[in-house]
Amino acid sequence: MIAFGLGIASRNSALDIIETFFPLPAVNPGEDFARELSALCGLEPGNSGYRTLDAEGLESFHAAASQAFEHEQERTAARLRDSDGPVLLCISRSQSPPTSVPEAFLKLHLLSHRLARPHEQNLDGIFSVLHNLAWTSRGPVSLQDLPGMQLQARKKGETLSVHSVDKFPKMSDYVVPSGVRLADSARIRLGAYIGEGTTVMHEGFINFNAGTEGQAMIEGRISAGVMVGENSDLGGSSSTMGTLSGGGTEIVSVGRNCLIGANAGIGMPLADGCIVEAGLYLTAGAVVRELDAEGNLVRTCKALELSGLAHRLFRRNSLTGAIECLPRKAHVALNEELHAHN
Repeated sequence: MIAFGLGIASRNSALDIIETFFPLPAVNPGEDFARELSALCGLEPGNSGYRTLDAEGLESFHAAASQAFEHEQERTAARLRDSDGPVLLCISRSQSPPTSVPEAFLKLHLLSHRLARPHEQNLDGIFSVLHNLAWTSRGPVSLQDLPGMQLQARKKGETLSVHSVDKFPKMSDYVVPSGVRLADSARIRLGAYIGEGTTVMHEGFINFNAGTEGQAMIEGRISAGVMVGENSDLGGSSSTMGTLSGGGTEIVSVGRNCLIGANAGIGMPLADGCIVEAGLYLTAGAVVRELDAEGNLVRTCKALELSGLAHRLFRRNSLTGAIECLPRKAHVALNEELHAHN
């Protein structure tokens, strides 16, 4: 997949680019337009990179976009023509890891704009590319520049509010996807993929390169790399295990029509129609007793061996303490009125 974006960059006092906002990124331009984009960036066809555009370069982009697209990209070029910050053009290839701040931000924008799904892009090394910044009421600020800016604000009788110190900003400062409810937008990082009809309650959290397929209720944690299927519900303080740290390699996912109860969690893929009982943390290596519909023991195995079985209830036997897996017939159903985000 080829992606490109025309964006506004932020710089620190040393004039290094520390962040980039792409109002309308796009994917898979036609071959002719892709060649023109590469030429504007000074790149060989097939390579990723970016270039800051002067007035002439921006006009060249505007002319090329007017031939290749209906109207959106040329409107973006016109709107950015009088920007205070440097305007740049960035090209990214899904199979290539990000090598610059603009390319890293473009890849994150693509996820939150639903133009790329989690795991469709190579994000290797993104932490080393991004800067740790103060995300403030005046936008991103280099930590080296922060004390001086705070002092200048105080001298004017103002306060520079620091919302967070992180490498990733909150998604809603860049993208607000259609058809979602976000009770606390600070808990959703740029690069989250949030499907149409998703509700994220106050304690819900969604990391980058993770998210929901469509309608869902999220009151728990979706870690990086985890995708939650449509019509699934993550109960309060529930969690999913990611692979960013700890040496884990198993990609965790939640199927459709699933329920992970309050204070429960999973460290393995969960098939469609499954329920994990409240308070049960189901790791891939947990020993589970698989039962049939009559409650007879079928086998004892690791939980990961059951990850492909749909419509199962995972529970802890309150008498023996053993984790059990048994078939279930009822389906998880979300409240249609609650998730109609008109």
